[in-house]
Amino acid sequence: MENLWAPWRGEFINAEKRSDCIFCTFPAEEKDEQNLILGRTERSFAILNKYPYNNGHLMVIPRRHTDDFTALDQDELLDLHVLLQLSVGILRAEYKPQGFNVGMNIGAVAGAGIAGHIHHHVVPRWGGDTNFMPVLGSTKVMIEHLDDTWKKLRPRFDAALSAGPRVR
Repeated sequence: MENLWAPWRGEFINAEKRSDCIFCTFPAEEKDEQNLILGRTERSFAILNKYPYNNGHLMVIPRRHTDDFTALDQDELLDLHVLLQLSVGILRAEYKPQGFNVGMNIGAVAGAGIAGHIHHHVVPRWGGDTNFMPVLGSTKVMIEHLDDTWKKLRPRFDAALSAGPRVR
């Protein structure tokens, strides 16, 4: 059987691997729409996954470059998890998913695509979102372009983050 790939997954698989860490480079560039950054706190940021498993798939990332979850200090850990909680709430309000997958793949052998910089994945889920396309065709149908997702979610992050003391 031949596998079919969604275009963004094929782009990821075939792309030349960068030598820099995008989780360090992107926030420093201040090109949030281009880089799909949704919101920033003092110690963390939220970004859309450019190669999503579902619409609304985002990541919450500490600003400090580390591959060791246990190396985060209490302030970093609290900031990261406050933004993670806020991200789930925003996705729930915008997309009304029936559930979420939330977690980290720590290390390449655990499936981390960017193993050098830890990050949480937040994937909204709906009943029936696994259908014949991924099961038989190894293809995921995405109903919304990433640019549209960013335009929906960014104002929600701006509003939520401007209300709290953790805004940069």
